[in-house]
Amino acid sequence: MDVAAILLLLVAVLIAAWSIERKVDRADRRAARVERKLDLVVEHLGIETDSLGLGLDGVRALVRDGKKIEAIKTYREMTGVGLKEAKDAVDRIESDES
Repeated sequence: MDVAAILLLLVAVLIAAWSIERKVDRADRRAARVERKLDLVVEHLGIETDSLGLGLDGVRALVRDGKKIEAIKTYREMTGVGLKEAKDAVDRIESDES
């Protein structure tokens, strides 16, 4: 390969890298906007996001104690999902526990 071909290849690689960098930067900015909007929605609905992780431990404890209906109710209150989604989630927790 001669010097001109190597330089042309180098320029092509640099342009490709620059293009990828711009796309990643745009995706990061878009994700940040979505996160800000989601934070506003969560705040407007009054959902405490810090309690979700701790609450799942409570749901697991209810499942271990055989209080499946109470676990489903607690899961629904924490997440705001429907009855079927909460039952499916508690069933998954139950299967993971056994």
